[in-house]
Amino acid sequence: MLPESATGSKDMVLTIRSVFIVDPNKKIRLSMTYPASTGRNSAEVLRVIDSLQTTDKLGLASPIDWQVGDDLIVPVPVSTEKAKEKFADVREVRPYLRFTSGKGKSS
Repeated sequence: MLPESATGSKDMVLTIRSVFIVDPNKKIRLSMTYPASTGRNSAEVLRVIDSLQTTDKLGLASPIDWQVGDDLIVPVPVSTEKAKEKFADVREVRPYLRFTSGKGKSS
């Protein structure tokens, strides 16, 4: 991608580096844009893909700095009772903040 200000410039153009994650339904799930002077973080891109796939599969959410194997968050619209029916371990910090490993009761 090129910044709009580079159009028609005779100077050397430095590209803006963008990353787009598109799901199988062709929906953009993430876009990140880096300035030309900053390298992209491939570990973060892979972490986001892991998070999207995991949370889509389980109906959960990932907290800040989440890594594969870390606890996930039960979304607010899901009651604690429903979460406990589905997942083996649900830890309630506040009524609106519940964590689980995401492992089902039969796992």
